Amino acid sequence: MANRIQSLLGVEYPVVQAPMTYIARAELAAAVSEAGGMGMIETLTAEGRADLQRVRDFTDKPVAGNLMIQGWKRDPSIVDMLAATGVKHVFTSAGDPALFTAQLHDHGMTVVHVVGSLRAALKAADAGVDALVVEGVEGGGFKSALGASTMVLLPLVASNVDLPIIAAGGMCDGQSAAAALVLGAEGVQMGTRMLASRESLVHANFKNAIVAANDAATVLLDLPGNPTMRVLRTGLAARLAEHDPNAQLLDKVTELYFGGDFEASVANTGQVSSRIADLLPVSEIIRQTWTEIEAALNSARSRAGCA
Repeated sequence: MANRIQSLLGVEYPVVQAPMTYIARAELAAAVSEAGGMGMIETLTAEGRADLQRVRDFTDKPVAGNLMIQGWKRDPSIVDMLAATGVKHVFTSAGDPALFTAQLHDHGMTVVHVVGSLRAALKAADAGVDALVVEGVEGGGFKSALGASTMVLLPLVASNVDLPIIAAGGMCDGQSAAAALVLGAEGVQMGTRMLASRESLVHANFKNAIVAANDAATVLLDLPGNPTMRVLRTGLAARLAEHDPNAQLLDKVTELYFGGDFEASVANTGQVSSRIADLLPVSEIIRQTWTEIEAALNSARSRAGCA
């Protein structure tokens, strides 16, 4: 029997690819959807918006669009653009969900909003979203310096908001997915694990750095005039962590993502990088994540003496 996230998104496996700017493009999204999960395409860049159409060259399965509210709050035409592509599922983030939820619903779209606090979750529920992505501070990318970990935030939101929940931050396999289910989620979202996949288009240097990462390999950068971000502690980011006043953050991020130059920018990456040991095909990541949950839960029962 399908759970609420599977039914809402129309997927076999409720495993969602994160909406990574520049990276969440047609090839990766299609691979995720073809594997039975939910691929996603970013809309901040012109290339990403074009890929909402181009993705149909690779798959006829459902693919979601991401709407970063902060980037589009003055331009509601994004809703019409999404509707014109035939997108049925939109993941909103980084802003007030009330700005776009009703318009997206009017176009028959499902709205899933990303939150990093209980306050944001309650606000999203009041705005009428259909589901939540609950993301702890250990996840990669933009974060609140005061954010709670997934272990704390997920059960807190689940006990206070009656909406289907997708867990993010620390998700990479059946073991972490099983923990998310126990804490109140019905699906998982992966960013760092999808970066380190065969189909990801980022440079091999980036992928290899994720595979080589240990549990101290990321840093939460909170520097004046810049967004707070969790990134790999290497190259430019290592100097930023030492408070280099002359370093710039994101101006040359594509040179890192696709050129492999860790001195050019910072690499948005979650703490879960320390648990990623190899580069796998997306299909294997998704299948293993959901089909190995039962084994993880059985192992936990055994350790608890409940077997």
